[in-house]
Amino acid sequence: MTIPPIIPTPLPPGPPQRPEPPHAMFSALAIAASGMTGQRVRMDVVAQNLANAETTKTPEGGPYQRRTVSLEAVVPDAMTSMTASTPTTVTMGAQGAVVAPGATPAPGAVQLPPIAVGSTPIEMTNDVGGVRVAGIGVDKSQGAMVYNPGSPDADQNGYVKMPNVNITDEMIDLMNARRIYEANATVFQVARAMLHKAIDI
Repeated sequence: MTIPPIIPTPLPPGPPQRPEPPHAMFSALAIAASGMTGQRVRMDVVAQNLANAETTKTPEGGPYQRRTVSLEAVVPDAMTSMTASTPTTVTMGAQGAVVAPGATPAPGAVQLPPIAVGSTPIEMTNDVGGVRVAGIGVDKSQGAMVYNPGSPDADQNGYVKMPNVNITDEMIDLMNARRIYEANATVFQVARAMLHKAIDI
């Protein structure tokens, strides 16, 4: 008996490409994480201001000047309805399979696999929103003049120019940043729990 020769199957060129993760599933996590990052920066700057509340001399000359954080919104790409994407087979319970009307997908639209949906269009996007730190500025307001002739930073009249850091204002900012951080952390935990539930289905 003659054994036929074994013809090797050619391998595809290059390593296999993994599909991109469905960003829309993790958008809530990314948005909440950006909020926590922004508030962490706020807390770091508040800590720096409090640490230098009595600093009357800096390398730049003069007393320490209070730092402020500016946050800006990250606008996501335009969201595209699932019904405006490439024709997608969807399942509607016992009603059987239906095909959504075909249309040219918008730029950045996510190609959806067959999923069960209701009558409400599902909005999907490749990009997520959130918040980011636009910059850290310097408060140019003047600090108080304190009479302390024994200080090496006193002027000819014995007054020392103090930093423009108000302890009460900084503590209020710190509590505000902490509460917003905790709120974003709660959103992150809830979104993660929802993803775990979706995986268990």
